Amino acid sequence: MAIPKTQKGVTFYENNGELKYETIDVPTPKADEILINIKYSGVCHTDLHAWKGDWPLDVKLDPYLVGGHEGAGVVVAIGDNVKGWNLGDYAGIKWLNGSCMNCEECELSHESNCPEADLSGYTHDGSFQQYATGLAVQAAHIPKPEEGSKWYGKDDEYLAEIAPILCAGITVYKALKSSEAKPGQYVAISGAAGGLGSLAVQYAKAMGLRVIGIDGGEGKEDLFKKCGGEIFVDFTKEKDVPAAINKATNGGAHGVISVSAAEAAISQSTQYVRTNGTIVLVGLPANAYCKSNVFEQVVRSYKIVGSYVGNRADTREALDFFERGLVRSPIKIVGLSELPRVFEEMAAGKILGRYVVDTTH
Repeated sequence: MAIPKTQKGVTFYENNGELKYETIDVPTPKADEILINIKYSGVCHTDLHAWKGDWPLDVKLDPYLVGGHEGAGVVVAIGDNVKGWNLGDYAGIKWLNGSCMNCEECELSHESNCPEADLSGYTHDGSFQQYATGLAVQAAHIPKPEEGSKWYGKDDEYLAEIAPILCAGITVYKALKSSEAKPGQYVAISGAAGGLGSLAVQYAKAMGLRVIGIDGGEGKEDLFKKCGGEIFVDFTKEKDVPAAINKATNGGAHGVISVSAAEAAISQSTQYVRTNGTIVLVGLPANAYCKSNVFEQVVRSYKIVGSYVGNRADTREALDFFERGLVRSPIKIVGLSELPRVFEEMAAGKILGRYVVDTTH
């Protein structure tokens, strides 16, 4: 297909500045990059942090930043040194765009922990545009639906739903692995009806876990149950959330996946994790701390670990769950130009599931 010189994208020139839906240049892929015609992009809470600039990590503003890191589309150009990609392949823009591949973390397949990591929609222009570049070695290979599959002939629907898997799905799948919870055990998901949580519920169920959801607000329990969750605790109605979970699980959750953006909810998880269980921190509210009583943690021997997206193998595995129909993305599609409104709803905590933007308008 012919590649235009210009495109539409959403930019900002300073943190908390105006989000502009404007015409910008189409980037040219470097020798080790591919150019992807983005069809759909999920909107992640990280995109809100990038715009606000409230993380202790500077964003790229030269002269602007294009956010977004859940972009699904079609490869339209390939750098001279790229192998393993063909024009017309489906590809995804992920949070991790690239890493040094030489440090200890990269050698151990912990590329996301590389001190020189390049991040889509943060230090590298991301997927809130019609054409985006990605480092070929890290871009996600999205399989094309084969004849006979549920997605065959539904390419638009397929790419729209797979977009959130490229960050939210990979992130919660990796977190569930990090919890070391075993089939038949309880996993509690704090923030269970949000963009991350609604996918975490489905991955957990597909992995054979019994799922407890903690969230509050209209429609949250219904979405949790539709995603396959078993026990829902509404923190707006339940006076003692830890007691309710401990009672329902007869001793606490074996694993806790905290995707909540509330600091109090993160610390509260130490009160309902099971003895010898694991709390996995995923959500990143600005300037937050997880407070744990040292005596309790030592005596009950529970662990608190962080989980930061996934590597290339986690990506392949997370996409496979989607391909097999075990995970669906509860999405609402809006135009790219509506991104400022999506950010407003996200900041107010009003979003159920995941917003996905259609880059064509």
